[in-house]
Amino acid sequence: MSPLFILVWWGHEHFRLFDVYYFLPGTLFGLWYGVYLVRRFGGTPGKRLMKLRIVKVDGESVTYREASLRYLPEWVMGIGTSLAGIVAVLSLTDAQYFAATTFIERSQVVAEAMPSWNGPVTIALNVWVWGEFLVMLTNKKRRAIHDFIAGTVVVKDAQQAVPSDGLASRGRA
Repeated sequence: MSPLFILVWWGHEHFRLFDVYYFLPGTLFGLWYGVYLVRRFGGTPGKRLMKLRIVKVDGESVTYREASLRYLPEWVMGIGTSLAGIVAVLSLTDAQYFAATTFIERSQVVAEAMPSWNGPVTIALNVWVWGEFLVMLTNKKRRAIHDFIAGTVVVKDAQQAVPSDGLASRGRA
């Protein structure tokens, strides 16, 4: 994900309207990452590298329905924050935007131009994130709210487990 973060940072440094240009590709990338990869491979690259898999509570593979439900709250709040950012940069001129010379200053200029409805969206996003952590830390299976919504659970992937004695890999298990 680092190359994507660098691209987004670079875009914000060079183009006032980068959020406008990036909205559709960013939304499609989020859907691919959060829905398609979960459906196709049972998780995002980070989960798969950690030998974890997202499955239904009954152990079956995740369908597009579960993957979509799992990603839906994040997607809705991401759309809200993205639209607030787009409204903000559209209200600024290039002179106002680029008068701020550092990333922090530019972020403050954009934050000041945010629409009033961004406040409730930001509060909802923070409540969601902290709620996810609290719920995840207070149940035995470490399921987050989005797992309860979608009927999913994250498990260690038994298919990727390597036998400790190596016998199974030689056909003598």
